[in-house]
Amino acid sequence: MHKNALVRDLLKEKQSELTAAERKLSAVLLDDSLLSGLQSITRLAELAEVSSPTIIRLARKLGFEGFSDMQGAIRNEIGARMKQPLAKLDAQAPTDSRGHIVSRFIEAVSGNINRTLERLDLAEFDQVAALLSDPSRRLYLLGGRITRSNAHYFFNHLQIIRPQVTLLDSSPSVWPQSLLDMDADAVLIVFDIRRYEKELEKLANLAVAQGASIVLFTDAWGSPIENYARFCFRAMVEVPSSWDSTLAINFLIEALVAEVQSRSSVQSADRIAALEQMIGESRIFRSN
Repeated sequence: MHKNALVRDLLKEKQSELTAAERKLSAVLLDDSLLSGLQSITRLAELAEVSSPTIIRLARKLGFEGFSDMQGAIRNEIGARMKQPLAKLDAQAPTDSRGHIVSRFIEAVSGNINRTLERLDLAEFDQVAALLSDPSRRLYLLGGRITRSNAHYFFNHLQIIRPQVTLLDSSPSVWPQSLLDMDADAVLIVFDIRRYEKELEKLANLAVAQGASIVLFTDAWGSPIENYARFCFRAMVEVPSSWDSTLAINFLIEALVAEVQSRSSVQSADRIAALEQMIGESRIFRSN
């Protein structure tokens, strides 16, 4: 077992090696984001309708010494996923006083980007770029409380490169109007990092029911929206702050913008030229 591997990822990776009973147990753990794994071994066995030895065998197949070892990893994973700003600040206080905050941020952000790239599936990146470059696709973007700026930034670039790009309003009360137009040609791009937002998950569920494809940008632990996503990018977000950093997410956004524009060069060139003409006629900038 890789020391940084998440239990949720291990369960998905090992599916082909599991027995029928172990897959049944795995499904119970994954269905409630591992929360059932915090129960006693006896209670978990009852919930999954399997034997206690099955639970121990699954734990060992995942690389743990036994159930208690796996449960400790589950507890840490859930704790990290649900960590609140004040808890992050308290945890960093004793050790984060060394060096200037700028230096510590540079080190953390550089590490985040490098680790995000190490985990990036380039084939999946290319598939998403092709999807977003398809002019027949209607694109919708939405972020959460912290990631709304990421969605807006991506929208600003995509709507210059290609048509049919919509930034959804942050109010759930107006989402049904957009959902009406979502079908198999629609792509919903969602940004959701801890603490994950229930309303975004509801929207993703409804969008998939309409036939739309989901592209998710999330953190290392993975938003529950992964259950609905066709494509998922996980980015590292930990920095010496009570808030998570989205710079690694923005790195992925800018790389995708460059690739989408490259794949849509003729179309985007025409749109940019038309936009520049409109800007000139409206005299928005001083140079005009």
